[in-house]
Amino acid sequence: MNYYLTETEEMVKGLFSEYVDKRIIPLRAELDEKDVFPEELFKEMAAQDFFRIMIPEEYGGMSDSIMVSTLGIEELSRGDGGIGVTFAAHTITSKGIVLYGNEEQKKKYLPGIADGKLFTAFALTEPGAGSDAAAIKTRAVKKNGGYVINGTKQFITSGEIADICLVIANTDPDKGYKGLTAFIVEKGTPGFSVGKKEDKMGIRSSVTNELIFDDCEVPEANILGELGQGFYIALGLLDRSRIGIGAQALGIAQAALDESINYSKMREQFGKSISAFQGIQFMLADMGTSIEAARALIYQASRNVDSGEKNLTTGSAMAKLYATDMAMQVTTDAVQIFGGYGYMKEYPVEKMMRDAKVTQIYEGTNQIQRIVIASKLLK
Repeated sequence: MNYYLTETEEMVKGLFSEYVDKRIIPLRAELDEKDVFPEELFKEMAAQDFFRIMIPEEYGGMSDSIMVSTLGIEELSRGDGGIGVTFAAHTITSKGIVLYGNEEQKKKYLPGIADGKLFTAFALTEPGAGSDAAAIKTRAVKKNGGYVINGTKQFITSGEIADICLVIANTDPDKGYKGLTAFIVEKGTPGFSVGKKEDKMGIRSSVTNELIFDDCEVPEANILGELGQGFYIALGLLDRSRIGIGAQALGIAQAALDESINYSKMREQFGKSISAFQGIQFMLADMGTSIEAARALIYQASRNVDSGEKNLTTGSAMAKLYATDMAMQVTTDAVQIFGGYGYMKEYPVEKMMRDAKVTQIYEGTNQIQRIVIASKLLK
């Protein structure tokens, strides 16, 4: 379908697509098996200026467009879901500095992000606070002109490789969610350490860590936005990051459809390719239709952000919900089309099914998305 992409958008999509076909797809099985962060690939992407698409031109980037980032995430995820989500998490944390940082913070961090020299992570989730972001227990206490942070963050994408983390901590528990504040915490800050690396079912080329703050002192200059603005910053970023997760799911589903089409043409049963059977044709038709419906939702949600639309919550929640449920269904159908081979690691679709599952969980479970959507509809 024609989504009337701009010249810049077409260029970015093409560059990412070419890189995925040449470098990521040939390595995706190895990346999944080894369960390690592909540092060399990210160095290559930095050399090709891929990280500039998330940073405004005045700070060394080439774009401040969510749509452009969406296209990049979608293509990378078509190659490997772990690489896609690593890029997506990096994009949204960087966007936090773009949207809420002061000029000094922007000049300090954004050029390094654009160059691919600084990597970021968004530290929101805790052992007891995932979907309920207002339940955050990580505490930041004012001391000596700065703040001392104590607490633990969990399931943080890129935790161990991040040079800077955007950390949501509680500066005033008596105020509830209005007491949350966002901090920029740099790697190497005393009291800040990386804990357990999670052993995940899917997206294994991304690293997911526990982060520990033990009397971690940060200067007041590292507050992002205003004191007590952390909850609203988190919500604003989630409105954008959910689009990114939708794009990740979209890329995974597209890869599963591509593999299913190719396999159905090659695989023969009863003297002809299985693509000749109406049962397979119907499955492929449903997969393709669902993917395009998800793509339309995701692209429109991206356009809404770039156009300055104020109410982003409903659109991004719908896009994330539909795309991720779709990806789980499409990858499950892909395994079915492959039959017994689909269940084997020798073929790529079982990996795609494992990668797709988590998209229904992070950035707000799909049950939470339904609550969010219903609450807006019923207003």
